Amino acid sequence: MSKLDSAPETSAGANSVSVVIVNYRGADDTIECITHLRALNYPAASLQIVVVDNDSGDDSVTRIREAAPDITLIESDRNSGFAGGCNLGVAHASGDFVAFINSDARPDPNWLRAAVAEFDASPEVAAVGSKVLDWDGKLIDYVGGNVNFIGQGYKLEAGHPDDGQYEKPKDVLFPTGSAAIFRANVFRELGGFDERFFMFLEDVDLGWRVNLAGHRVRYVPTSVVYHRHHVAIEKFGSYREHYLLARNSLLMIYKNFSNETLARVLAPALLLTVHGGVLLGQADADVLDLERSPGGDEVATLEVDKLAMTGAYAVDFLIRNLAEVERSRQEVQSRRVRSDGAMARLFGDLLQSTSPAPGYHRVWLEAVKVFGLDQAIVRQTRVLVITADTLSSRMAGPAIRAFHIADVLSRENDVKLVSTQTCSITSTAFECRRCTDTELRALVDWSDVVVFQGFVMHEATWLVESGKVIVVDIYDPMHLEQLEQGRAEELSRRSANITATTRVLNQQLHRGDFFLCASEEQRHFWLGQLAGLGRVNPSNYERDSSLRSLLAVAPFGLPSQPPERSRAAIKGVVPGIGPDDKVIIWGGGVYNWFDPLTLIHALDIVRKEHEDVRLFFLGMKHPNPNVPEMRMAWDARQLSDELGLTDTYVFFNEGWVDYDDRQNYLLDGDVGVSTHFEHVETTFSFRTRMLDYLWAGLPIVATGGDVFGRLIASEGLGIAVGERDAAELASALERAMYDEEFIATCKKNIHRVRKQFEWENALEPLLAFCRDPQRAPDADRIDREDVGVIHISARARHRPVGRVARNVRYAKQRYNEGGLTFVITQGIEKTKRLVRAVRHSRV
Repeated sequence: MSKLDSAPETSAGANSVSVVIVNYRGADDTIECITHLRALNYPAASLQIVVVDNDSGDDSVTRIREAAPDITLIESDRNSGFAGGCNLGVAHASGDFVAFINSDARPDPNWLRAAVAEFDASPEVAAVGSKVLDWDGKLIDYVGGNVNFIGQGYKLEAGHPDDGQYEKPKDVLFPTGSAAIFRANVFRELGGFDERFFMFLEDVDLGWRVNLAGHRVRYVPTSVVYHRHHVAIEKFGSYREHYLLARNSLLMIYKNFSNETLARVLAPALLLTVHGGVLLGQADADVLDLERSPGGDEVATLEVDKLAMTGAYAVDFLIRNLAEVERSRQEVQSRRVRSDGAMARLFGDLLQSTSPAPGYHRVWLEAVKVFGLDQAIVRQTRVLVITADTLSSRMAGPAIRAFHIADVLSRENDVKLVSTQTCSITSTAFECRRCTDTELRALVDWSDVVVFQGFVMHEATWLVESGKVIVVDIYDPMHLEQLEQGRAEELSRRSANITATTRVLNQQLHRGDFFLCASEEQRHFWLGQLAGLGRVNPSNYERDSSLRSLLAVAPFGLPSQPPERSRAAIKGVVPGIGPDDKVIIWGGGVYNWFDPLTLIHALDIVRKEHEDVRLFFLGMKHPNPNVPEMRMAWDARQLSDELGLTDTYVFFNEGWVDYDDRQNYLLDGDVGVSTHFEHVETTFSFRTRMLDYLWAGLPIVATGGDVFGRLIASEGLGIAVGERDAAELASALERAMYDEEFIATCKKNIHRVRKQFEWENALEPLLAFCRDPQRAPDADRIDREDVGVIHISARARHRPVGRVARNVRYAKQRYNEGGLTFVITQGIEKTKRLVRAVRHSRV
């Protein structure tokens, strides 16, 4: 089907690109295009130009060879069309990427650099579609495209002014063949362009297949090409164009739609294809009707415009080649990773009529109605993401994770994100709201998949019997966390809380169909707990002996786009911190399992040698009102005050930094720090604040003994230190702030490592699951069994709620931690801090 088997095995170098131009009797355009390619802002040593002459039969080969003797020039012995010419060019391409550009186009100097940057940023992107404008750069030719249910590709924006509306990258169904870049290995693996297409829609077909195989096609607006004119096929007859379009449309939908979708659309597609040709050719469709012409017509021939036969001949091509096309279909479907539902947004409006033939639209609408296609041919998977945390500008880890889960899933699914607490944020990609229990029931009924975290199932126990596909996000081992969080409580109450939380988790582990955890260490822990509940059983094992289809690692993530400063936030802004000071950032809150005290002692050591060092705590008060301030936060302030460091060397942000503003604080930092105690919570924790440090490119100094401690040491991201060793910590901080060679090495390593934690990569297991969501293999056993042993006790289920109850619990906890004197002293200290904050305009 293609010429790709002869592809060279060598590469021209890292990120090398082979640009393929197909020439057919257009030497002037091709030579001009080559001239522009040589002016690209791209390393010449990494650029190969391949020109395929498609048996022009004129002097094209001689002229191109004389004008560009250093390029790779291939002479085809036949005209195999755009599809075959491109494949022949790729067979002689040596680059890591293969790019295609029409001979009558000129690339912007940044064309390839912008495209390759997108590939570097997102490993799952296999193809890039450039923005294509007219020769003057004023009108749109391509900024994305769609397809309807009979396979007609369309570009609604074509011909519109380029007025700045199309500057946002996005996932698309296909790149236009006039300016497209592919990963060479993916292009070859999928067989390249289907050469049966000859020309027209081969780019739509290949983009569709790339998406089906689980890759992404990305429109990149900074990768720009200018197109002078389209090849005038009229010299061959417009009927050939309409025939190729009709034939290729049917070929494409037959190969690429799922069994279910194809069964619904094939019959109306065939009928509309034939009817479209009859209308285009203005043929008398009733000429053979006996009722109109009952007899006397003995003429055996009929003269009609060739246009009238284009649809019929297209259908005839499909039936004559059905066995071969069916083999192609089986090959395409065997590679399928994404469902039609997961790709619904990329298709656009499948019911969009595009034929210009008079009267066609009316018949189209009738066919849509009769065949029931107006009742959603393809529907996106409906995913409901639930968090019990606050969704606001000031979000903590659970809400941040839920938001990004919704964001990544919304690229392929119809997603709603809800909070059972508070929601004051919005998104253009998905609905985001707070909901009551009654509203939550309705949303669960709406959904195909429910993704939740925390105590959601504890509050909505009816989820157990919902029958929905349920994904449980267990990235936070809450029962281990509570071992530390509740240390100050009396043993009986502490034990009751741990027991209740473990029961909450067991209920989730018993019912869930798919689970997400944050690290391989956590996965081993959770497998043990799942085994204890009988979920490591033959049914799940037979589906997947690795059990990753039951429990997958999806760490906390970070944005794929580097942070951009919009304002100064710390240096030169916070009183006491100058623009040239060295700032140590403590990201996130201060909880009882952390050790800020050793850090403050270490800072006291460092500042005696370096007057310009400052320590800034990013957030002291959790944005969720249900999370009270902890004893360790109070102790940290007390120690800083006792050492005379507060507001001179140590600074506490009393509130919580807005999520969309955090980059400004991080970019004012010189090193990110996290210190904690070594215990079981540490072993299985995943410090999400570390990802912010990676995102901002900050060298990290942290206590070892956890996932990130090992990563820091093994990947050279900073320094991992021992527990409670102020001297060692001081030495590490000093090196991470003042050793320029060490800092440069850390930053280089951080840039390399952080890609694996970008949200798109971190959440790939969840994205893959939602492409074909299913109940767990042992779902029947789960639904049959009595789950009473894991029901939450009435006392735990009906715990006090509301602000007054929270304050009472908070006061009791403070009393248990330090007695009445501690409660009163803390109140006085809070008042002092409030006055100090007002004075420094930091509230």
